[in-house]
Amino acid sequence: MKDQLIVKDPEILSGIPVFKGTRVPVKNLVDYLEAGDSLEEFLDDFPTVQKEKVVKFLNLSIKYYLAHDYESAA
Repeated sequence: MKDQLIVKDPEILSGIPVFKGTRVPVKNLVDYLEAGDSLEEFLDDFPTVQKEKVVKFLNLSIKYYLAHDYESAA
């Protein structure tokens, strides 16, 4: 898939979801944001991750969250 943002491959970090073309787990982004770090700090620490992919991932995540019944998950 050409526009794929995230991959799960048993050959890459035992199948942990990573940003495509990197060995950077998506959870690292979540951990950075949760800790109050900026997107720029994350990108500085993980230069193999493209900003465009992170922004697209965050936008898709928000759309997914808003499209589902998020109140029942609270």
